[in-house]
Parts: sequence; C-alpha cells; structure tokens
Amino acid sequence: MKEGIVEARPKPKRSRAKKILLALVIVLVAVAVGLAIAYQNLTYEPLPEAKAAMQSDNRVTVQSVKGGLLFEPATGDVLQPNVIFYPGGFVKPESYAPFARGIAETGHRVFIARMPFELAFFGQNKADAFLKQYPEDGFVIGGHSLGGVFASRYAAKHLDSISGVYFMASYADDGGSLSGMNLSALQMTATKDAILQQDKWEAAKTNLPADTTYVSIEGGNHGQFGTYGKQKGDNDPSITAEQQREEVIQAMTAWLKGIQ
Repeated sequence: MKEGIVEARPKPKRSRAKKILLALVIVLVAVAVGLAIAYQNLTYEPLPEAKAAMQSDNRVTVQSVKGGLLFEPATGDVLQPNVIFYPGGFVKPESYAPFARGIAETGHRVFIARMPFELAFFGQNKADAFLKQYPEDGFVIGGHSLGGVFASRYAAKHLDSISGVYFMASYADDGGSLSGMNLSALQMTATKDAILQQDKWEAAKTNLPADTTYVSIEGGNHGQFGTYGKQKGDNDPSITAEQQREEVIQAMTAWLKGIQ
C-alpha cells in the first residue's frame, strides 16, 4: 500500500448473505400472511344454528374423535350402516352439524371429517380413522360438492368396506367411478343450485352404479345442503334451509333403510 492512500476493502460476503436471507424471510412472512387472509376470506363459517347443533343432549351425543366429529344416538342403540360425511370445499365441518344431528336422531352414527385447509382434496383417506374405530360395522360415505367427489374416490378404492355412496350437489368423477360396482348410490340435487356444473353432473352419471336413486329438491340451492349461509355465486332459494335439510334427511333415511 502506498503511503497516504487507503485501499477500499470489499464488503464481507457474510454480510451480503445475511441481507439476502432477511429479504427472503420478509417475503415468506408476507406470503404467509397473505395466504392466511385469503384463507379466512374464502372459508365459510357455521351459522349460529349449526353451532347450537354441536351441543350434546338427551337425544344425540357429539364429540371430537380422530379425524373429525362424531354424532350418535344418546340411547346407545345404533342402526347400521354408519354414515361418513366429507364437507364441501372451504366449508368448516361444524357447518353440517344440523344434518349430522338429524341423521343421528334417526338412529345412525354419523362422522364428519375434518379436512386439511377445509379441502377434501388433501384428506381423501380421512375415512380410514372412522372405519378403524368400528371395524365390525357397515359404512356408507358421501359428501357435499367437492366432498362428494373425493368420498366417491375413497369408496372406489374401498369396496370391501363401503356399501353405499351419497352425493349432495356433487358427482362421481372418472377418478371415483362406481360404474358396474355392486353398491348403492343416492344423488341429491337442488333446482336453484347455481354452483353445481350441470354439464359435468350429467356427464358423470355414467360413473354411477346401476342402483342409483335420484332426488331433486324443488327450490333448494347449493349452500343450504349445509348451514353456513349463502354461497358466493349461488341462487336465492325459494324454500327455507330447514325445509331443504328435512328433505335431505328424509331421502337419506329412506335410502339407508335399503342398505341395512
């Protein structure tokens, strides 16, 4: 070094790496916060009526179990088969508590699956825990909207354990085809439903077994298959949520009698 001249020293690489790492952390935190906000805005919460249906009484006991929620007759006398339910996309499982309670009051044990991120896409095999809990019992499986699609996929791979599949504003896609299978199916739709894609639903009829019962609820819509309020993009119903749920329970009860 020449006298009187100070040479510039390069900045340490470690300092640069720390700044890059800090920037990445900030970006990841921002993305996580954004996703959390988006998730909250997309998710449908249970209405007060649904929350009230979560309370045990002298008719139905409600409890959390591995994989989800369990509703069963308080008397202990349980009719076969047990019922497994997969919720619609971005809908909290508690939103279907009034439906589950209604079926439990008729004598059947009902499981509602808790899905990761409220999407059945990530929890197709949630039913495994319920089957393991009662290995000697019979089971049917179904669901609402996206939940029905993945319930059908589960059934297609577990024909030795599942005797029936039911659909609420849903269908069996090619991945869950039940065509030619020796089981029963129940297809429930509503005339005011603006969410279910009718062309896909019609085309998917070929994926159903020969023993399929079709029920159309006059004046019902998509969201009233659950109890979480009106779904974005859906039509206004011309019947109450209670009326639609009662028709669903009646159709389910009649169908279940044929499977016992």
